[in-house]
Amino acid sequence: MSDKLFIFDTTLRDGEQVPGCQLNTVEKIQVAKALEALGVDVIEAGFPVSSPGDFNSVIEISKAVTWPTICALTRAVEKDIDVAAEALKYAKRKRIHTGIGTSDSHIKYKFNSTREEIIKQAVAAVKYARKYVDDVEFYAEDAGRTDNEYLARVVEAVIKAGATVVNIPDTTGYCLPAEYGAKIKYLCEHVEGIDKAIISTHCHND
Repeated sequence: MSDKLFIFDTTLRDGEQVPGCQLNTVEKIQVAKALEALGVDVIEAGFPVSSPGDFNSVIEISKAVTWPTICALTRAVEKDIDVAAEALKYAKRKRIHTGIGTSDSHIKYKFNSTREEIIKQAVAAVKYARKYVDDVEFYAEDAGRTDNEYLARVVEAVIKAGATVVNIPDTTGYCLPAEYGAKIKYLCEHVEGIDKAIISTHCHND
């Protein structure tokens, strides 16, 4: 496993969810250029299927910056992935960031599904995204509340399906720092093929 640290900035996607924070396309391009100047490796430019504004912003940011990877968020839904791929068509380096909730709470109440079905959907989404791009990041939404054994199964399955990055988001800010660190350590020790992917951390304190 490489010791290189990559900086993934989600100001233009998750950051914009802060109440009162609404950026137009021109402002987003200004932020993206500033992030490029700072040396950020990956810029998550938006969630293209969510609105025409987000779709257009991802296109224009892709044109405006040179070397950072431009990332577009999707759900584990083929239409989302199609739209993200279209929005990324001008990016010099592109990544599709797809995923699904993995906690029992999300599986039962958000998706009315089962653990096995969630793994199938996760694998299918990664494979579908790989038809468009070589760099696919998978997020296990609400990983903070997902038990480690099941989370390891999900992560192992999506890596085998072609995920190059696995994102372990503590979506609800559930974990204390030591708990979150222990979760990452568990995955490193129990996921076959974990060395084939980059582990991405996404923490919340809000």
